Amino acid sequence: MATAWKKSRSRSAESVDPRHILFLTDNFPPEVNAPASRTFEHCRAWILCGYRVTVITCAPNFPQGEPFAGYRNLPWQTEYVEGIRVIRVWSYMAENQGFLLRVIDHISFMISAVLASLFVRKVDVIIGTSPQFFTACAACAAAALKRKPWVFELRDLWPDAIRAIGAIRSRVLFRCIETIELFLYRRANLIVAVTHAFRKDLVRRGISASKIRVITNGVDLARFRPTTKDPELIRKHALQGKFTVGYIGTQGMSHALMTLIDACSLLAKRADACKIHILMIGDGAEKRVLKREAECRHLKNVSFIDTVPKADVPRYWALLDLAVVHLKDLPVHRTVIPSKIFESMAMGIPMLHGVKGESQDIVQKAGAGIIFEQENPADLAEKIVELSRSSDAMRAMSVNGRAAAPQYDRNVLAQEMLTEIAQL
Repeated sequence: MATAWKKSRSRSAESVDPRHILFLTDNFPPEVNAPASRTFEHCRAWILCGYRVTVITCAPNFPQGEPFAGYRNLPWQTEYVEGIRVIRVWSYMAENQGFLLRVIDHISFMISAVLASLFVRKVDVIIGTSPQFFTACAACAAAALKRKPWVFELRDLWPDAIRAIGAIRSRVLFRCIETIELFLYRRANLIVAVTHAFRKDLVRRGISASKIRVITNGVDLARFRPTTKDPELIRKHALQGKFTVGYIGTQGMSHALMTLIDACSLLAKRADACKIHILMIGDGAEKRVLKREAECRHLKNVSFIDTVPKADVPRYWALLDLAVVHLKDLPVHRTVIPSKIFESMAMGIPMLHGVKGESQDIVQKAGAGIIFEQENPADLAEKIVELSRSSDAMRAMSVNGRAAAPQYDRNVLAQEMLTEIAQL
């Protein structure tokens, strides 16, 4: 996968001495999850604005917990990616399942990132991004050591999110982590939240509203745009003549994707659904369970595709007639906005949206999809069949999504975030 990721050894970005941003993140391309994409696309835009950007990350390994082809888990590796200096440090790698091993993974990166930051010179501001807050801990420590301002980019209400799915059961442990969380919010010079719900939650908990800004997730409109289906991929995955419904992204505990498998079972029993096929593209902690369940039920109307290289993601999006967005029905998930909704809109692909809260409001306001009840496979199956028969409704949602997508142009959002950072 690393071969598909364009690298540059040019040091032209360091030939002058502009403002220097140090960004700490444990996810970065060629990983293809939402944090990796957001970080890269923001940093690339800041480079084009004349800033220097150094990213400290680890060798790409999410979610399998093994270095991607072409990478090794070493104490220090440096590459230049579209002008961004990328320093990759050692971390204990664990597959994206099992709470304890993942925490060890996160803590090891935190320590390595702080040590690496000591060797990055002439930094003006430091950014640490969640969802796991140990990266924010590293940014806070690095800022203290360098006596520089730092920004907490808040992508998830961690640890609430992991407690909600049962990963933390000890009240004492949760209280300890929550104490550290609040400490980080108070110490940060700026908090950039990706949803308005996150901002409201922090203000309710006593964090000053004056230092919280909302910069939502978005989409790279140059990459994600209406595209015809790739005949090669259609043949490869036997999708000829199929109405293709897809889920693209991490297949984890919080996504409750057994709902899709149950819907596949219901569709398999319907004569009017014989042309409907479900694609599940990506990896995650629950993927093995989902595949095993589909095999046990002898489901022929669902296919699993491993995570694809970043450059190929739009090609796979284009295979879909209809996209499914879904999360487990938990109060904490009403505060999140899955970034895949913006990619779906930009591609002109209608959505079946199963996430209550701010995300649902965006989809309904744009008219880019219809809502189904979370964790209700019967409702999901019924709406899939309805839309497979309604070309007019599908066409309208496609047009509406494309019209709404420019509101979430990643370059514009990156510039908004840079404006806030520059004030530090």
